Amino acid sequence: MKKLIYLLVALVGFGFVSCELDDNINPKRATEVPAGTLLTAAQVQFVGQYNSMSVNANISRLLAQYWMETTYTNESRYDFQDRGIPDAFFREIYRDALMDFEEVKKILTAANYTGGLLDEANNKIAITEVLEVYCWTLLTETFGDVPYTEAFMADQDVTQPKYDDAATIYADVLSRLNTAIATLDETAGTFGSSDLLFEGDIVKWRQLAKALKLRMAMRMADIPAFGSQAIVEALASDSELYSASEGAIFNYLGLEPYVNTIYQGFVVDNRSDYVPSNTLIDKMNALNDPRLPLWFTKKDGAYVGLTYGLTAGGAYGNFSHFTDMFFEADLPVILADYVEKEFFLAEAVERGWSVPGTAESHYNNAITASVLQYGGTAADAAAYLAQPAVAYATASGNWKEKIGTQKWIAMYNRGVEGWTEWRRLDFPILNVPEELTYGDIPVRYPYPYDENDMNEENYDAAAAAIGGDKATTKLWWDKN
Repeated sequence: MKKLIYLLVALVGFGFVSCELDDNINPKRATEVPAGTLLTAAQVQFVGQYNSMSVNANISRLLAQYWMETTYTNESRYDFQDRGIPDAFFREIYRDALMDFEEVKKILTAANYTGGLLDEANNKIAITEVLEVYCWTLLTETFGDVPYTEAFMADQDVTQPKYDDAATIYADVLSRLNTAIATLDETAGTFGSSDLLFEGDIVKWRQLAKALKLRMAMRMADIPAFGSQAIVEALASDSELYSASEGAIFNYLGLEPYVNTIYQGFVVDNRSDYVPSNTLIDKMNALNDPRLPLWFTKKDGAYVGLTYGLTAGGAYGNFSHFTDMFFEADLPVILADYVEKEFFLAEAVERGWSVPGTAESHYNNAITASVLQYGGTAADAAAYLAQPAVAYATASGNWKEKIGTQKWIAMYNRGVEGWTEWRRLDFPILNVPEELTYGDIPVRYPYPYDENDMNEENYDAAAAAIGGDKATTKLWWDKN
């Protein structure tokens, strides 16, 4: 995949006594940025935040208990405030992704194109809308009520935006997503190589849009007013839903600073702050999971995870580590894929919805695809699925436990999805951090800590509306 790097270099000169350029224009400082350049920058920022492992930006791998910190353990014990993690999350999604996406649409709309150029602009706006929907679902699923209708009105002197009801936002962005799907036109032009994700491939954009629509419907499965059953039943036989090995995959260039977050943390920054947690390792050990050697190294002949939530942490050298594939600079980021889709369809069958296939067949498809995705074989997957503890007919628990546990494993290294699906399905049972209780495990991010100073009235209203600005306040879709 061809990748373009847009580097903005700011040159500041000192000691100049005159300028020979007409109208005193500085050619080194752009006053207008092309829409494609903004799209590129915003895609990089969004994926960087979504996939980040930095404790200053995104602790979802810790919240899902995939990893444990070795030395600095505050974040594993749910301290959001010390590093201002919610503030960074808000800032990256609003300022560095959504604002650029909004500007892309303004530029394209203001151009007043006609004919084929208008068709191309409409495609570009629809692509940008799909990315915005991704951002809005992420924000609402993480925080709850957030600024939406007044989020980008600073030019109208709205510097303290109100928070909108999250369920209302969710319904609105679904409508926007439907419009984007209907607009995408394979016969018209697109962003081309400025689009780092799909290079303007309209079919792939429509696939991602439908994957997001399926995800949104399943997130709202316990909210009757959202109409999830009808949405999923209409999508279930859609030929553009992901087939085996397909997905929305963001490929890093592999050269600094365009490298995967794990490479950045362990190689570039030369740190060793994380090892796999015992929550994950113990579960995979108990199930003889064939992904263990694909994901982790052995310590003294065994797979060993650090006990999650220990105040003292543990020495990096005493535990299993991540295998070499995770330290590749160009390790791709999965934004949506076939594995996720198949788990959703297994759940839909269990809910009694009219979708093709059985819960068992979709469950088996998802697990098999996950094993293959990381270099395992079909034989590995078949042997795994044949075990009574894994086989759908005999695995312990109800469908939520069976699907929830296996989906949590399959979402490894996709911290946001692993944590969100754990919140929704309530499985597997996670570890209780030292000196805390199970009820202390976060089910949302608190609001940014500067909001009660900079936007106090609206912050207070939002906190009251959701039931309190606490990490343990369940969001509107988290019914169980």
